[in-house]
Amino acid sequence: MSQATNQSWGGRFSEPTDAFVARFTASVIFDQRLARQDIQGSIAHATMLARVGVLTDDERGAIINGLNEIQGEIERGEFNWSVPLEDVHMNIEARLTDKIGITGKKLHTGRSRNDQVATDIRLFMRDEIDVIEVELKRLREGMIELADREADTIMPGFTHLQTAQPVTFGHHILAWQEMLSRDHERLLDCRKRVNVMPLGAAALAGTTYPIDRHVTAELLGFDRPAENSLDAVSDRDFAIEFTSFASILLMHLSRMSEELVLWTSAQFNFIDLPDRFCTGSSIMPQKKNPDVPELVRGKTGRVYGHLMALLTLMKSQPLAYNKDNQEDKEPLFDAVDTVRDCLKAFADMVPAIEPKKASMVEAARRGFSTATDLADYLVRKGVAFRDAHEIVGHSVAYGLKTEKDLSEMSLDELKQFSDIIEQDVFEVLTLEGSVAARNHIGGTAPNQVRAAAQRARDALSALKAGAA
Repeated sequence: MSQATNQSWGGRFSEPTDAFVARFTASVIFDQRLARQDIQGSIAHATMLARVGVLTDDERGAIINGLNEIQGEIERGEFNWSVPLEDVHMNIEARLTDKIGITGKKLHTGRSRNDQVATDIRLFMRDEIDVIEVELKRLREGMIELADREADTIMPGFTHLQTAQPVTFGHHILAWQEMLSRDHERLLDCRKRVNVMPLGAAALAGTTYPIDRHVTAELLGFDRPAENSLDAVSDRDFAIEFTSFASILLMHLSRMSEELVLWTSAQFNFIDLPDRFCTGSSIMPQKKNPDVPELVRGKTGRVYGHLMALLTLMKSQPLAYNKDNQEDKEPLFDAVDTVRDCLKAFADMVPAIEPKKASMVEAARRGFSTATDLADYLVRKGVAFRDAHEIVGHSVAYGLKTEKDLSEMSLDELKQFSDIIEQDVFEVLTLEGSVAARNHIGGTAPNQVRAAAQRARDALSALKAGAA
């Protein structure tokens, strides 16, 4: 058995907490990560209490000075974290009381650890979302520049992982960028709901002290105080929403990773990744393994798991706060770290991708990728599309037998399938002619790819200006 009850709540208990239970229920091992936000929230709370007359100016000053000193101790690695004190909040409050005496015990007036931790997590998430957004912007910028640079680089487009139609590498990269643009919107939208202040809800029903929650919200940079005290302390929707964003983002990065892994293989040989993003084999000296995209692909599963963990955590909880909510932090922290690191890796790696243009063009020539262009050519000559489809199918069968691409057949060979075909057909059977023909918004024509890259660049700049 432990020898003393916890100083923050032990007065009601007739025996001390079992030593194992104390360790089992403590969260300080992981929630000490919230120390900066906890001190930030406490400084704002003390400032507000002084403004409404609950604390004197001298008491406020002593509390704030003491908290700033504690922040320094933590940053220097000099702070001694105590498991018996359970969590980050009581560790900091106990240290404050050690430093400034009984005034330190007045800091908790008008609040509970329930609204305190809910506030800390929201402050933490707001800070982390801002860091993640910087990396997401950087990745999008890198993709846009790469797409613009490779607007003319022809490669095969795939459906069912079979050669379908020729596209350009720039067009493909802009498809990735579109995925991230939606993720960016989701992240910013999530931030709006994160930036609501629970502080002042106390344990669940508010407080009898004459607090001014609008003052505290303004000091902490929140958009507004939470409307309902019960919901304020028990809501973890914002954490679930963030991990939902994270899951969709990682799904997108995983799809990109899969393509990067394929493209770097000898079988595709489409791109080269710089050595600094790859590793070798301990037994096969020729190997250059795309470990960064493989690891990002692998980390996607753990983020999915965190989303399911948080959904399951909340699904059966009655209002208001329950100890279950202590389990929100570890999955949330890991999701944050994983997203930030994966985005940083991609933002560093993607602009350094080197396309192997000759290999891409050669691959695009295989698989009859301009067959649809031939069908469209026949339709423009007056052939019904279904008939054109059949004609081209016969020409492809002939090409398979003779091992000739459509563009390699002579006019006489093509005319055996339709007398309508003339010399001008070769303008549409080239890869360059195929991509250039799709000259509409969202199309593969190089000028359209460059225009799309500029629109994406402008949209991202406008987003930056709006955020500022």
